[in-house]
Amino acid sequence: MKPDISIIIPLFNEEESLPELADWIERVCNEHGYLYEVIMIDDGSTDDSWKVVHDLSTQNKNIKGIKFQRNYGKSAALNEGFKAAKGNVVITMDADLQDSPDEIPELYRMIMAEGFDLVSGWKKVRHDNTFTKNLPSKLYNAVNRKVSGIKLHDMNCGLKAYRKKVVKSIEVYGEMHRFIPVLAKWAGFRKIGEKVVVHQARKYGVSKFGWERFINGFLDLLSIQFISRFGKKPMHFFGSLGTFTFLVGFGMIVYLVVQKIIDPETFLTNRPHFYIALTSMILGTLFFVTGFIAELVSRSAADRNHYLIEEKLGLTTNDE
Repeated sequence: MKPDISIIIPLFNEEESLPELADWIERVCNEHGYLYEVIMIDDGSTDDSWKVVHDLSTQNKNIKGIKFQRNYGKSAALNEGFKAAKGNVVITMDADLQDSPDEIPELYRMIMAEGFDLVSGWKKVRHDNTFTKNLPSKLYNAVNRKVSGIKLHDMNCGLKAYRKKVVKSIEVYGEMHRFIPVLAKWAGFRKIGEKVVVHQARKYGVSKFGWERFINGFLDLLSIQFISRFGKKPMHFFGSLGTFTFLVGFGMIVYLVVQKIIDPETFLTNRPHFYIALTSMILGTLFFVTGFIAELVSRSAADRNHYLIEEKLGLTTNDE
């Protein structure tokens, strides 16, 4: 029977928290009578996380697992989880117990009863270090809101709920898990909501993310903005830029030729304008060539979301 909810949990070295998290999810889902599945994706853990997932799956058939052969990152884990999910509502949460499974019923209700396509958690009160995480996160989210036009306070919150059609319509790769609401919006899903959620203090282990995530986050934001506008039509960008650059150079050449006709004593190669014009025309031509190549790549790109999976628990080809 198809589950009501698929709960996707990416994990990396979280052996201590997994049993408690699984018990918590089971209690909440049983209390509300949900048919559910939990898909735990082990992103190349070096501890005993996969053994714990295996044991949990043996004890509870609702728990399924995917083990990557090496570490690929959170986006890869989510993408594989999205492909495997069968529930009408898909909920993602982190494995470190900082996301509360008690939020599941309300997130489910907002999708099913209120008609949201996506609901993102907002950790309004956080237990992180103010200087190293909170302030940079606020700046990061402010830039995201301005650029994407999506009014979410915490776009990168791991606790989110989706209508099934949303996760089946988007592709998450690289570090794009930070921008899933943006990907959903570009896929045509406009009803995106937000819910204040409890942020639990970390009980086990340490954070797996460092300062580099903020630099990478802003770079990814630029990338995803470009891809969203020109990913399917790169020639529009490079062709326009090439045309403008070439015409600037060509216009300067015409001007210099006219000057030469008026004053035959003028040496074109002695003027800096000549070299600027020549460079502009060469760059314009290169932009054109880049556009053509990008068009070919965009039409024949190989599967970029192929990952080496060592083992699966409770999942078959039909589940995907």
